[in-house]
Amino acid sequence: MLSKLLNFRRRAPEFVPMMQPGVRLYAIGDIHGRLDLLDALLPRIDADHAGRPPAERHIVFLGDLVDRGPDSAGVVERVRQLCAADPNVHCLMGNHEEILLRSLEADDKALRLFCRIGGRETILSYGVAADEYERMDYAEVAGALAAHVPQAHRDFLSGLKEILIMGDYVFVHAGLRPGIAIADQKLSETRWIRDPFLDHRIPLEKMVVHGHTVAEEAEILPHRIGIDTGAYHSDRLTALMLEDEQRVIFST
Repeated sequence: MLSKLLNFRRRAPEFVPMMQPGVRLYAIGDIHGRLDLLDALLPRIDADHAGRPPAERHIVFLGDLVDRGPDSAGVVERVRQLCAADPNVHCLMGNHEEILLRSLEADDKALRLFCRIGGRETILSYGVAADEYERMDYAEVAGALAAHVPQAHRDFLSGLKEILIMGDYVFVHAGLRPGIAIADQKLSETRWIRDPFLDHRIPLEKMVVHGHTVAEEAEILPHRIGIDTGAYHSDRLTALMLEDEQRVIFST
């Protein structure tokens, strides 16, 4: 009995992830065309940052800027401008950006998926009329995308990051495959993975901050923090502030 008590007392304390010293980071979940929510959230981030002691601020968008919501074009432009103006603003590629880019390359399989997962709203946001879209076949949708999505948006989306590491955290769109080092992860999986990552329950190489999988509230588990709260239908866009060992979650 005494031996068991001694072993219990010698256990290492639970690991608490730390943000990189001197950095205050705000991660923003899946926006999916809800420019209205993004425009409401950004001032809250500015106010939160201004109300805290000086620190180097970073903002990380976790991907899925587009599809489903009404103003994907506006979201892409807003985030593109933010990234261009500040090297400490980062944006990751989500699976919806991947499908949009592949659709712009006239990939028929991707285009059909694009039309099923909210692409209609995206193409309308770029100026295609709803009645015109309804009359289009897939080839015509591909042509309309190519004609209406500006090159500046294509270049921006094509250049999005896949993974960002800061301190004890790694930021990805969907997640990581357990048992594989971050450096060896397949980038396609970081945009699409679900069950093998979500069902895992013990810490990984770093604490993973991700979107992609919708939950009613932000989820905090031993290996991950998920902040996709389904903005396009819930009207709630969620952000996570990380500084030292602090975590603060707030939503629109």
